[in-house]
Amino acid sequence: MTTTAQKLLTADDLLQLDSEGFHGELIRGVLRETMPPGERHGAIMAEFTALLVTYVKRLRIGRVTTGDAGVWIERDPDTVRGPDIAFFSTERISAKPLLPGYSIAIPDLVVEIASPNDKPGEVYDKARMWLSHGVRLVWVVQPDTRTVDVHRSDVSVEVVSGDGALDGGDVLPGFSCPVGEIFPPAE
Repeated sequence: MTTTAQKLLTADDLLQLDSEGFHGELIRGVLRETMPPGERHGAIMAEFTALLVTYVKRLRIGRVTTGDAGVWIERDPDTVRGPDIAFFSTERISAKPLLPGYSIAIPDLVVEIASPNDKPGEVYDKARMWLSHGVRLVWVVQPDTRTVDVHRSDVSVEVVSGDGALDGGDVLPGFSCPVGEIFPPAE
């Protein structure tokens, strides 16, 4: 019996495919296509991004990226993941210029918004993957329940509901946001 090994792609291959219209991520050299997640996802991402950018710029403590910009987290084989929103502290990016390709710095905070296309457990696994690569805090937004799952490497997952507030802790000192503010008004 003969088997053919799958050709693993690189971060450079993914960047080239993106310029040709492919949208997705690279997981240990294997392409994973992603579909546009929809209007609600986009509205939540815009609200959350506005809150984070305003805070980060006012204090001059780093940079926020959004829109699945891409973070190169593993090499040989390459893994490039696209967080919905990422915060990079000045400590992690001070000597690193903005790249035309994927970030090589690891974010301090990642925000992932669950989309209708996500399979059960997929967003949880992605949060754990971010933490295993040095991200200090992951907020997983659950639009259906209007809650946010807070992931830290040393603590079990905390669920914050609409009447609770997200706390930036030592990642975003002084940042606090009522969960209800990141969701569009309920219909």
